[in-house]
Amino acid sequence: MEIVTLDLEGVLVPEIWIAFAEKTGIEALKRTTRDEPDYHRLMAFRMDILREHNLTLKDIQDVIATIRPLEGAMEFIARLRELTQVIILSDTFSEFALPLMRQLGYPTIFCNSLVVGKDGMIEDIRMRIENGKKKAVESLQSIGFRVFASGDSYNDLEMIHTADAGCLFRAPEKILQEEKDLKLVTEYDDLLAEIKGFING
Repeated sequence: MEIVTLDLEGVLVPEIWIAFAEKTGIEALKRTTRDEPDYHRLMAFRMDILREHNLTLKDIQDVIATIRPLEGAMEFIARLRELTQVIILSDTFSEFALPLMRQLGYPTIFCNSLVVGKDGMIEDIRMRIENGKKKAVESLQSIGFRVFASGDSYNDLEMIHTADAGCLFRAPEKILQEEKDLKLVTEYDDLLAEIKGFING
């Protein structure tokens, strides 16, 4: 039996932190997992900036409420779910994800959560499990699934390499140069074709 695991931001929806950076004018918040392999370092960097500018969880959620899925993403997910089961494996947070999942038809998502103070400031992150994407793929394999994985960032690479098959989707040039053995696709039709080939192979 086959199952597909996908990253969320950059694959199905725009990057939340980039949208927030554009709204606030804080260029430093445009740094994402496409740029920084160490997720804990990246989030510590982001939380320092939020505190410096007195920006709360609600400020971020207000921007998330304006985000729409990438063009073609909703149709892609609908077509994919007719073929096989899908799980979104993301390093985002449940406090961010709900309105985005609603728009995508509530696919299953495994993500993390935030520690938020009474003042609404983000105080810390609570990882569901370290290396969660890789471990999710390994767990699915351990119960009899063949896994196809796709994502666009550094934090997706272990997931893709651990899966039975997979590819990069719209990944930046820096990652493409470092991961020359991974196939790149840039359109949903092509990603769907890769998945169909995996299922029928």
